Amino acid sequence: MADDTFHLAQFNISRLKAPLDDPSLKEFVDFLDPVNAFAEQSPGFVWRLTAADGAAASYLPSPYEDPMVITNLTVWTDLESLRVFAYETVHRYFLQSRRKWFDRPAGKQVVLWWIPAGQLPTLEEAKAKLGLLEERGPSVGAFTFHDAFDEAGQPVPRAAHAGHGDEP
Repeated sequence: MADDTFHLAQFNISRLKAPLDDPSLKEFVDFLDPVNAFAEQSPGFVWRLTAADGAAASYLPSPYEDPMVITNLTVWTDLESLRVFAYETVHRYFLQSRRKWFDRPAGKQVVLWWIPAGQLPTLEEAKAKLGLLEERGPSVGAFTFHDAFDEAGQPVPRAAHAGHGDEP
């Protein structure tokens, strides 16, 4: 259930196997806009980071030293809306196919955290949250789908979000 006073921020990173203009990434690139448009029409979607021209955040300069690391930063009304989009829509295909386009991660790729409704996270904040998750593990301030917390800071029972082994 969504809480009107908080929204869920989601940040994920991936390391490309090749530059975005490489033919090996054509399928991924061709579907960036349609999948993002689908997300924007999905129940619970609030916002996503884009370039000034509206292009996907994947085209923004990487906030990491490695220019092959791309980012995705979104805001949703609640955990369930994000879960449904990530695992029960066309987006699931891209999760399942990600090894075609991305290297295996060395660390955490996804972090979730609650923000006041109406606030938008920054890339710097998102990067810091992912670092916090790496350093301390899941907590109220930086968590994962598998070890989630609700808006009140209480752990979410795994049964409420179980059934998927991969983070988006």
